[in-house]
This record gives sequence, structure tokens and C-alpha cells, in this order.
Amino acid sequence: MGNKNKTISFRVNEDAFETLREIAEERDISLSAVFRDYVDTLVAHDGQVQVVPEHELEEMGGDEKAESFPPTVEVPKSFVREHERLELEADHLREQLEEHKRYVNYLREQLEDDDEEVIQLEDLDAGETDEPSFRLG
Repeated sequence: MGNKNKTISFRVNEDAFETLREIAEERDISLSAVFRDYVDTLVAHDGQVQVVPEHELEEMGGDEKAESFPPTVEVPKSFVREHERLELEADHLREQLEEHKRYVNYLREQLEDDDEEVIQLEDLDAGETDEPSFRLG
């Protein structure tokens, strides 16, 4: 099943709507895009999103809240190395698959270009009764 988009609707007061529309105009995007960006950020950070006006964000420069947002995650080097190894292995397997496909296509072309008659072994055995048969033992 594919990734289907769902619609979310809610009501805001007129002042909030005007503010959101101004934000959209400043960013030169649609109002829907503002909401999609917010929802994408919310999902990406597992609901840990804090909307702060820019002037307040600058004031929080030395505050603990500024350090904790946006959230950061430390990833062990072993995880990164394993991920890189798997990416290299996937690339190698893709190359092998392409090489195999080229070889199969080459064999198909050889088969199509070959005008020789194909003789089945069963046909050879059934048609020859002129030769004497020998029995050991």
C-alpha cells in the first residue's frame, strides 16, 4: 500500500490566521506549506518541537532551553560504519545485478541471432533404428 496523504483541518482565530498568512508571505510559500513544514518538523523530532519567535530565540542564547532545542542525538561510530558498509555492499550488489542483466541480454541476443536448428536428444534417440544395438554382459 502506498503512502497516502491525509488531510488535517482545524480552526484558528482571525488574528492567528493573519499571522500565519504573513509568515507564508515572508517565506514566499503557501499557507499549506507552512503547516506541512511544521507537521514534518513535529514528526521528525517525535513531537519535541517548540515554536519560538526569532527575537525570543536570540534572547535565549545562553539559556538551557536554547541548548536543548533542536534536539540532538549522538550516534555511535560503529553504527555509522555499519551503515556505510551496508551502503557499499548495496552498491556492489546493484553493480552485480546490472552486470548479470547485461549478460542475460547478451545470451538472449546470441540465441535470437543463432539460426542453427536446435536438435533435441530425445528426437535423436527415437529416429535411429538402423544401427545395431549392443548388449554387454
